[in-house]
Amino acid sequence: MLKFLNKLLGNYNEKEVKRLMKKVERVNALEEDIAKLGDDQLTGKTAEFKERLEKGESLDDLLPEAFAVVREASKRVTGMRHFDVQVLGGIVLHQGRIAEMKTGEGKTLVATLPAYLNALTGKGVHVITVNDYLASRDSEWMGQIFKFLGLSVGLIVHGKEAAQRKEAYNCDITYGTNNEFGFDYLRDNMAIYKEKLAQRELNYAILDEVDSILIDEARTPLIISGQVEQDTSQYYRFARLVPRLKAEEHYSIDEESKSVTLTEEGVKEAERQLSIDNLFDSKHMETSHHLNQALKAYVMMKKDKDYIVKDNQVVIVDEFTGRLMHGRRYGNGLHQAIEAKENVKIENESQTLASITYQNYFRMYDKLSGMTGTALTEEDEFRKIYSLDVVAVPTNEPMIRKDLPDVVYRSEKGKMGAVVEQIVDCHKNGQPVLVGTISIEKSEEISSHLKKSGVPHKVLNAKHHEQEAEIITDAGQKGAVTIATNMAGRGTDIVLGDGVREVGGLYIIGTERHESRRIDNQLRGRAGRQGDPGVSQFYISLEDDLMRLFGSEKMMAMVDKMGMDDSTPIEHGFLSKAIENAQKRVEGKNFDIRKNVLQFDDVMNQQREIIYKQRRQVLMGAELKGEVKKMIEKVVERALDTYANAEALVDDYDLKTLHDYAHTTFLLPGDIPLEELEGLHRDEIRELMLKKTDENYVRREEQLGDFMEELERVVVLRTVDRKWMNHIDDMDDLRQGIGLRAFGQKDPLREYKFEAFNMFESMIEGIQEEVARLIYRVDVTQRPSRQSVAVADSRPQISNPSLLGGKSQGKTQGPAKSNKVGRNKPCPCGSGKKYKRCCGE
Repeated sequence: MLKFLNKLLGNYNEKEVKRLMKKVERVNALEEDIAKLGDDQLTGKTAEFKERLEKGESLDDLLPEAFAVVREASKRVTGMRHFDVQVLGGIVLHQGRIAEMKTGEGKTLVATLPAYLNALTGKGVHVITVNDYLASRDSEWMGQIFKFLGLSVGLIVHGKEAAQRKEAYNCDITYGTNNEFGFDYLRDNMAIYKEKLAQRELNYAILDEVDSILIDEARTPLIISGQVEQDTSQYYRFARLVPRLKAEEHYSIDEESKSVTLTEEGVKEAERQLSIDNLFDSKHMETSHHLNQALKAYVMMKKDKDYIVKDNQVVIVDEFTGRLMHGRRYGNGLHQAIEAKENVKIENESQTLASITYQNYFRMYDKLSGMTGTALTEEDEFRKIYSLDVVAVPTNEPMIRKDLPDVVYRSEKGKMGAVVEQIVDCHKNGQPVLVGTISIEKSEEISSHLKKSGVPHKVLNAKHHEQEAEIITDAGQKGAVTIATNMAGRGTDIVLGDGVREVGGLYIIGTERHESRRIDNQLRGRAGRQGDPGVSQFYISLEDDLMRLFGSEKMMAMVDKMGMDDSTPIEHGFLSKAIENAQKRVEGKNFDIRKNVLQFDDVMNQQREIIYKQRRQVLMGAELKGEVKKMIEKVVERALDTYANAEALVDDYDLKTLHDYAHTTFLLPGDIPLEELEGLHRDEIRELMLKKTDENYVRREEQLGDFMEELERVVVLRTVDRKWMNHIDDMDDLRQGIGLRAFGQKDPLREYKFEAFNMFESMIEGIQEEVARLIYRVDVTQRPSRQSVAVADSRPQISNPSLLGGKSQGKTQGPAKSNKVGRNKPCPCGSGKKYKRCCGE
């Protein structure tokens, strides 16, 4: 549609830039007058702007003058003056859009303009980056401008204490990482006192490297989890078994979908090895699951590509940036399977306490914007998922980098030889080289070749994560050779050293095409900043994963006919087209994956919003007596619907079961003798029971006095938390298996929505029932404790009376004695339920 409109109306982006430049001219027109102000007068503009906002002016009204003030403050404090294109980028960000600005165009400085303007509302601005180093650097560097103008600046990075986080969020402008902002949101919705809340409203966010955050990381939800006791020996057992299985004979690999599946022969062999009759019998579900995860860990998960082993721990490597993802773990037992494969200590399986996708977190902001060097290739996704359009901002200086055609070789060996030869030639001439790879393994292979050739170089990958900024900063020095895994070092400019311009600038070598054109463009963009000279070229072999899995068979056949040897580059027009088509196929597939993740999480998100909103009301001090009594009434109504249905005759009521259920849930022992119910109609029974619950409530209030309000809050908060965490588990179980419905000609997403609705309704009923039971039964001998249910070492127990400051009057079902029972195994009590849903609860 965008391409069609461009043809019909002329280039949309050019027209938009031309329109916005008129606003830039208004900012420029004020520059001379603003420059005449003294420091105190310039600083005083902040108070003036706030006053004008209160009197009815809008942020758009203030924009030209506010931007001119920030530009002047930057000149005085940092010595940097915003270029016109940077002012243009600031306007795009203020409008809640994405500014595509090439690498080296000063996006960090651009963000100061809309951040200052929007901070004038007092609602807070979040400037979000991809790592702690950039967040810390930018908050200190750009923070000078804001502080000069009288605004406060906060920082949210890993390791900050709760009090520090709250203080940072209360600042006018807060810098931090996407992970930390998301996790703090989840932590706030697990808080048990309003004083523990860290974040304010989600007002306005500026995402630096927006494509990395909203696209690359969108498939991985943020999860806060707690440890669950389990027997980990099974993982080692299966790690020893899977190497005995043979590829093709016992399992088939689908590299395109990154999956591995047992063949019929593989199933028989596994059954023989495990001494079981039927691997797919319901009693062997856990065994089947362990086997599948062990097989995936062994076959599909590659060391030094998908993960590394560091300090005797398995650490995930981000597939797009090459950075280590400390604290992240693969779910559903896969991480434990990898730990067993690598023979390191297996951490216990975790229970999800709270989770959210980046898509749904960032869509909660009132206004969202972002900046990156590469966004146009994903504009459709930005529009569809986030309602964000992209404006490509012109460069300050003309782009003179030479982007050479791809060089294609028949084999990996031939390609690698050509890459090394090119690096050696550049190094001899003093031209710095940045080599981009897609894995640690490839980085170290090239490093090995360069060592043999006597070329000094530095390797930047996940294993040297800590030196990232330092290494990338030196990559533009004369004769420097730097090998970088994907986009490691992103966010740090490569400045050319003395004499480098004369030898052609920075030479970028891509050792293979990434599955996303955007990542390739990012690599190219490291050269040619601010009018610098530079060169970029990609070296490809037909054995590269992208070409092998997604390249056309026609291309392969043609190359075979040509009979070219490994060291001869292949040049043909349709090769470039084939490579681009392969990338488009993968991009489309990845978009479908992210879209699918979001569609399923949207269902969960609707439920999450309801729970979190109601939970926040409880936390902030909402009056609960009326709500609790409504819950009790609903429990009574459902009990009557079940045991004394309005359509049934009085003689057909199941009074015994109704009596027993009522006295273990919303009535206390002996409240209503069974014989008093005999002969009564449903409405009379209802009136009698509700009258008794009201009497018990009044007696409870008299007994507890001021403690009653806190007891209501404790019971509701902790019941909601525990039921919600169980619900997250159940939803995850449902999500894992719902795809099988497709075999029955049913739409999995539609089925998921239907099942999820019923499960949510069931959870709400469970909350009401447990609140009704606990509100009368907990004997409070001291002020009730809101100890969090979100503990990190075991499944919480709300039915444990000691946590409520006293002992229980009624019978409660406690945890099973043994800690060795797996939470997904059948409960040893014989109920037929999973342990986690029975005695384990």
